[in-house]
Amino acid sequence: MGEHIVIIGAGQAGVQAVQSLRTEGYTGPITLVGDEPFPPYQRPPLSKAYLAGDFVRERLFLKPDSFFVDSNCTVTLSTRATSIDRKAKIVSLSDGRTIAYSKILICTGTRVRPIPVPGADLQGVYYLRGIEDVDQLRPVVLSGAGKKLVVIGAGFIGLEVAAVAKKHGLDVTVIEFMERVMARSSSPQLSAFYEKIHRDAGVKLMLKCGADSIEGENGKVVAVHAGGQRVEADAVLVGIGVLPNSEIAQDAGIVCDNGIVVDEYTATSDPDIFAAGDCTNHPAFAGGRMRLESVQNAIDQAKVAAAGMAGKPRAYKNVPWNWSDQYDLKLQLAGIANPTDTQIVRGDPATKKFAVFHMRDGAVAAVESVNAAPEYIIGRKLIESGVKIDPAQLADVNVPMKSFG
Repeated sequence: MGEHIVIIGAGQAGVQAVQSLRTEGYTGPITLVGDEPFPPYQRPPLSKAYLAGDFVRERLFLKPDSFFVDSNCTVTLSTRATSIDRKAKIVSLSDGRTIAYSKILICTGTRVRPIPVPGADLQGVYYLRGIEDVDQLRPVVLSGAGKKLVVIGAGFIGLEVAAVAKKHGLDVTVIEFMERVMARSSSPQLSAFYEKIHRDAGVKLMLKCGADSIEGENGKVVAVHAGGQRVEADAVLVGIGVLPNSEIAQDAGIVCDNGIVVDEYTATSDPDIFAAGDCTNHPAFAGGRMRLESVQNAIDQAKVAAAGMAGKPRAYKNVPWNWSDQYDLKLQLAGIANPTDTQIVRGDPATKKFAVFHMRDGAVAAVESVNAAPEYIIGRKLIESGVKIDPAQLADVNVPMKSFG
């Protein structure tokens, strides 16, 4: 059998892998399989500019059709890869076809975590993961004042949608099970800042209470019951996290544990099968293992996977980073924070321009910046270098950030 790389998953990692395979000198055929009807597209704008109607669909697509033609890549859309026969080296597809492979890259991403409460299947209950989800939700968000939107979950997606909806005049309530917003990804200082921002904008925050049920009338949502209260709703957005799409790997006997387990070269327990992106459980930059939902991780892992499949293995050692846009605020994060880190605040949150540095063993382990690009850019460099920094100097805004870089 000749060379043939099959990429399962037509997202950010998938399209990056096609490009990187050709850059690394791989000349054999490539097949990209995606279960959505759209070519690879970027997801971050979905809950921001695309939802707000400020971003046309065509701008979402990562590459023009000519890219795949020029890359000698066969693109198969609206088709799901259903199984991998590792002994026969065949991928089976939902349309009944099979594809022989020499190597596989699995970059199947994640799916939304469904909310397990009565009424979850009512009309007017939305999730946000793909283009079609936003196309259904946008008319509600753009419908104007008087409409009531309840957001269940105060992570990035939930708060980004809340911000867009509030800017368009909706009555917005956010329900969060944890004691603070963005608790899984942010420091207490950052959570407190964003709680104030949203409350000042008129968003009602219900913290430390989960949704008990969703009430309907004639099959359509009318309210959410949470914390002993009945919150009226014309629409509900559920954003309570995601689950890794690792079933195809697990069913094939590949080691999985909260995602597809890969080594530092993005190889799975089968040396001919690699994985990249949100679906992977990979070695973390600061030690240990993690599963990361991030465009940066998807792109960088895809580059490493392509190098490995092309016979030029190199380790993945990138500092993770992410971002969120809410109102006029640009939140940028880098590194991996631990609860035991010492937190240094640089700048005054009241000015809406500040950063929180997480110090570990005298060095910067992570940074969270709000409208503070120099702190973020230099912070990433400090994380990479591991150089020791005087916390007092780092907190002093009169000491230029460039002096640390």
